[in-house]
Amino acid sequence: MSSFTLQTQVSDIVTAVPQTADLFRALRIDFCCGGKVPLEEAAYKRKLDAAVILEEIKTLETKMADYRESRPGELTEPELIEYIQHKHHAFLREELPALTPYVTKLARVHGEHHPELLRVQAIFADLSKELLEHTEDEDLNVFPLILKFVTNPSLQAAEELKPLVSELEQEHEQAGGLLKELREITSGFAPPVDACGTYRLVYQRLAMLEKDTFEHIHLENNVLFERMRAAE
Repeated sequence: MSSFTLQTQVSDIVTAVPQTADLFRALRIDFCCGGKVPLEEAAYKRKLDAAVILEEIKTLETKMADYRESRPGELTEPELIEYIQHKHHAFLREELPALTPYVTKLARVHGEHHPELLRVQAIFADLSKELLEHTEDEDLNVFPLILKFVTNPSLQAAEELKPLVSELEQEHEQAGGLLKELREITSGFAPPVDACGTYRLVYQRLAMLEKDTFEHIHLENNVLFERMRAAE
């Protein structure tokens, strides 16, 4: 029996059943930075039928009930940090440099007739810089502090963590804003009908980047950092 209702927060639904992230993303419902709202309210803002969405969520929940590996919200803090690093940080370090030349080529070749591509290039450059610096800060500074706090909880460690976590959440908000603008100016990552292979490839991979980054932000904001606040 599902425990989800119209009053369940969007972020809590994604924590319990990560696959619902794809549903929310398709419906343009924010589940990371703006996920702490009831499903009913989130649906109302998008002029959607909350009851229909709830049934889709319950169907997904049933389908994924035995798929334990895809439920990172149940991992311990050290396991969750390792999961974030191996899945999301590794993806960003590989994908962002690999995608850069394609984005550059697209703007150079098609920018004259599609000026929005020049903005895509600028946003992607800002996003790449922010995300790579952000993940390095987490790996070198914040995650070791969290592991230290989990191993030996203390008031001092908790106080050290507070401003760092707050800063990371602000950076998540900025990255989320850039991704939202990217989606808007690319019409939901939909290339023109006559788009070439590079055009389609870039938009497809930008959509993948958005999906991965929103899941990444959700796991940190709504699971890992939320646990740190509860432990304090």
